Amino acid sequence: MRSKNLTPGRVVLYVVLSLGSLLMVGPFIWMILTALKSNSEVSTFSWLPTEFHWSNFVEAMDAAPFLRYFWNSLVLTLGETALTLVFCTMAGYALAKAPIRGAKGILNYFIALMMVPFQIILVPLFLLVKSIPLFGGNDILGMGGTGWLNTWWALIIPLAIAPLYTFLARQFYVTLPSELADAARVDGLGEFGIFFRIMTPLVKPALVTIGVFQIEAAWNSFLWPLIVTNSDELRPLQVGLAIFSQDPLNVQWPYLMAGATLATLPMIILFIFAQKRFVEGMASAGLKG
Repeated sequence: MRSKNLTPGRVVLYVVLSLGSLLMVGPFIWMILTALKSNSEVSTFSWLPTEFHWSNFVEAMDAAPFLRYFWNSLVLTLGETALTLVFCTMAGYALAKAPIRGAKGILNYFIALMMVPFQIILVPLFLLVKSIPLFGGNDILGMGGTGWLNTWWALIIPLAIAPLYTFLARQFYVTLPSELADAARVDGLGEFGIFFRIMTPLVKPALVTIGVFQIEAAWNSFLWPLIVTNSDELRPLQVGLAIFSQDPLNVQWPYLMAGATLATLPMIILFIFAQKRFVEGMASAGLKG
């Protein structure tokens, strides 16, 4: 029976999937093996190190205040994710179920925003953060000081609300029957009550999907924290890893790969535990327009 099911099409599919898996796993294997090499071995090509230098992980963590970097990344990730789950889901519910005029036009606006690369809004966003009134020595007009620069406000708030997560939330809420919200309105329940007590408990896969996306984005953020912070007290892990490549002619590859390996572990563990809900959410995100 098994030999009959093994058609040429299936063989080709398995070969393509196996090659794709190797291409995906290859860089991670190379990263771990490089983290276990000595500096002299990195300069020459070899897959396996002649001797496994496990001390590279300890020495990499001692080279800079990485515990502080880990803590900063954790605070940044939790802060952004909490704001995303609250505000993006509320906006998604409003676009899907709330009786508001122009919802379709607002949705099109969010879709258009999804097409704008972050690099285009980087400078305007920086100037906006710098010009926040009454913060960082600024006057009421946002002049004379640094605003939110080098603060947790600048790290967390600007990137916490994204059009992509609002669009995903809206897609999930659209799949729910509108009769539930209509019946609740007839019973006198307000929109916030409908959102928190009736609709949101039914879209748990959506919360997991959006949460995983945002956690991954916040944990791996590099460019924005690099621009808006200038002290180790606030810099996250990805910016801290740059200490090993400050000299382009003398990059400390074993330490850099050791730090990158440790920085990757939380995301791998997160996906292992959340993959069931994540796959469910992605499978149902685009069922209805």
